[in-house]
Amino acid sequence: MDIQTIRQNTPGVTHVVHFNSAGASLVSQQVLAAQIDYLKEEAQYGGYETASKYESRLEEFYSEAAKLIHASPEEIAFTESATVAWQRAFFSIPMEKGDTILTTKAEYASNFISYLYQKEKQGINIKVVPSDGSGEIDLKKLEESIDESVKLISITHLPTNSGLVNPAEKVGELARKYNILYLLDACQSIGQYPIDVHKIGCHFLSATGRKYLRGPRGTGFLYANKEILKSCIPSNLDLHSANWIKDNIYEKRTDARIFETWESNVAAKMGLTQALKEVNILGIDNIWKRVVELSRYLRSELEKIETVAIKDIGSIQSGIVTFTSSMKASQLQEALNAKGFNTIVSPKNSTLLDMSDRNLEEVVRASVHYYNTEQEVDDLTAALRQIL
Repeated sequence: MDIQTIRQNTPGVTHVVHFNSAGASLVSQQVLAAQIDYLKEEAQYGGYETASKYESRLEEFYSEAAKLIHASPEEIAFTESATVAWQRAFFSIPMEKGDTILTTKAEYASNFISYLYQKEKQGINIKVVPSDGSGEIDLKKLEESIDESVKLISITHLPTNSGLVNPAEKVGELARKYNILYLLDACQSIGQYPIDVHKIGCHFLSATGRKYLRGPRGTGFLYANKEILKSCIPSNLDLHSANWIKDNIYEKRTDARIFETWESNVAAKMGLTQALKEVNILGIDNIWKRVVELSRYLRSELEKIETVAIKDIGSIQSGIVTFTSSMKASQLQEALNAKGFNTIVSPKNSTLLDMSDRNLEEVVRASVHYYNTEQEVDDLTAALRQIL
């Protein structure tokens, strides 16, 4: 990877040292231009007219997203965020009283709140599968938890508060073995970790644009396996996701765009399409290799600081690096920000079960991406030494 050229095409690196790609990455100049140029043309010629002109370019979004995760374009839906994608999938699954959801200790707050909502509304059961010694979902305990009541296995691939990579493919093997629906939250893995939905075996996968894909905020997408679309009951339909054919008859779409609505942020979609193209050109395997190298280097340098404790878990660790120190995490994050370093605090309530188990109130999260450099890692650790 030509890191120098990549950085020249990333305006933000001249202003900040950005270790917050797990929150929102720095976009490339080309992603920025795709949005701005489209908005300018829309302002000059009209929204409908500009969308019509770029119809073929906008269709590239579906093929580029599908290419990245080894899916088919008809299995991709554009959404406003990963949360919207996840919720549209989750709430389309018919559930009845007594149905059980199996999930993990490292589940993200937004997802777990939806489980609790369905428990309150539908009377479903939530069963949290314990973690193994490494922090990953315990596959043996997962299989032991499966009975006739289990309707869904729903896990977060890469949690927000640690370096953990859950074994998504092995979970998929169990989902296939017992014929159970499988929903994978890939908001932190998409764009940094190689994903093949067929190897994973998930029926749904939710993704965001703003994190490791380096796309615009307010974008995301949903993968929905074409074999299960007929059994889904979307929570909303409009003239885009369905066709009104007679006075009292409508016909639903048969592809994943049944989860879309007619109105969307077209300029942002153009930006996300460009971001997906860039990932596919660079190659996700190359990106993952670079991210792993940088995150390992960051962890090795953090280990040299006596008052810093790394809090990452898992046998495979991602570009998300978390740590505590002798200073409160929120104060340390503010001090780093004052020196020009973008990091973030991951609080207990974002992943309540995992953080409670590990007696953590908050951690500093420094997430690396391929456009970061070893020198930036050195500068960050030098700043930490100064502050602490």
